[in-house]
Amino acid sequence: MIPAPEIDFAAVAPLIVVSIGALVVLVAELFLAERQSLLGRPVTPAFRGSVLALASSFFLGLVVVVACVQFIEGGSSVFDPANPMVRMDRLASFATALVALGALLSCLLSVAYLAELRINHGEYYVLILLATSGMILLVSAVDLVTVFLGIEIMSIPIYVLAGFDRRKLRSNEAALKYFLVGSFASALLLYGMALLYGATGTTQFEGIRAGFEAGGRLSQVGLALVLVGFTFKISSVPFHQWTPDVYEGAPTTITGYMSVTVKAAAFVALLRAFVEAFGGVDQAVENVLWVLAAATMVVGNFMAIVQDNLKRLLAYSSIAHAGYMLIAFVAGTPAAYSALLFYLLVYVFMNLGAFGVLVALAHHGRDAEKMDDLAGLAQTRPGLAALMTLFMISLAGIPGTAGFIAKFQIFMAAVGADHVGLAILMALTSVVSIYYYLRPTVVMYMREPGDERPRMSLSSGEWTVLAVCATAVVLLGIFPNSASTDALSWLPAALDWSRDSVVALVSQAR
Repeated sequence: MIPAPEIDFAAVAPLIVVSIGALVVLVAELFLAERQSLLGRPVTPAFRGSVLALASSFFLGLVVVVACVQFIEGGSSVFDPANPMVRMDRLASFATALVALGALLSCLLSVAYLAELRINHGEYYVLILLATSGMILLVSAVDLVTVFLGIEIMSIPIYVLAGFDRRKLRSNEAALKYFLVGSFASALLLYGMALLYGATGTTQFEGIRAGFEAGGRLSQVGLALVLVGFTFKISSVPFHQWTPDVYEGAPTTITGYMSVTVKAAAFVALLRAFVEAFGGVDQAVENVLWVLAAATMVVGNFMAIVQDNLKRLLAYSSIAHAGYMLIAFVAGTPAAYSALLFYLLVYVFMNLGAFGVLVALAHHGRDAEKMDDLAGLAQTRPGLAALMTLFMISLAGIPGTAGFIAKFQIFMAAVGADHVGLAILMALTSVVSIYYYLRPTVVMYMREPGDERPRMSLSSGEWTVLAVCATAVVLLGIFPNSASTDALSWLPAALDWSRDSVVALVSQAR
């Protein structure tokens, strides 16, 4: 008789919550679609969207709470110890809370935006929850099979979401391009995993690390293909070409969602794979990553200079930030890895905040995505102009903002690992970025408003997201860690969180 496996459901608790949430929202959408009224109110598309967004936000908020509790408790739980494929440790808890928070903020942004663009379809929130479940699986995966499943569960709903505004040719093009490029990247990733399995005889990270050196050339080629597959997901040069077109064509809320959550999940999965499966970065891989990081920073920043479309500008900005984060892998130290996690945390707030301002300006069935759409915004909507300026200077890394602290942590980690040249290149490209990040500010404050007036009201969800993002950008820029005084003890210990996550990861890999 085959003994029953010892299952620890704590390892998949966040995944269970978000999966149940997707089923509940799906059933609720079907229920609401068949009713004319509910609780004395007519069931309009706007009302249905608000209910589904509220339900999605509830489950995503519950995921954040569960992940935070697991992080505070520490320890490590494996779903099936006899066949470890999913492990919920502090790194996975940190990343789970991060992607769930990004998804939660995106759902709150979407309520008024979908109604404004008249694309208020209930399956939108189901797709976000399903994509988030794939991300949670990805960041907790300790087996190549689970990694691939997480990537596919994450990617397929986002392919659909990229083309959600199906009336627009540009949105359809974005979905098709993302699907084709993503499928190609997945094929390379899967082929690399097959080679690693052939070289080491296992798909588990621990087994791959034990047999990696014995695999010789075959294992090295497998590692190279896996790296190529992940560089597609993080939008690293030279595998970045899809990013500007997809970011421009997708609905703005989805662009913001993709830019923070997909990047966070992919970087955390790559970090875990490098540390646990490959035992860190050897000299050859380090040289490749050095070139990738340098090229990504240069191409992303210099291409952003010539952009007049705000979504394409933020797309190239996203590419540049991927280059900054790749420096952590080049350095390959615990300090660099903790700086990467802190950077991902900060990036969620400052990038989603910038997209949140664009969402709040959507009006009369059209996105606000041209530079001219910001003309004179300081006169018509001074609050939104100030918020956009805050998010732009944070993305540029101006002192006093969270973006500066994040870049400084990466910079010091690179210098500490004797990669001074790469650190100098990071500083120089950051200086270049100030030009295009301040362009929107100049347009908002130095130009007269156009004939097309922006939307003069904000929904409660938009106000909430912008307030949360702005508060986090300021507080994490001034107090990146909890203060010792009682008056400031409530501030988040963000740097400590990232360090604790890396300590657990490194200790488990030994």
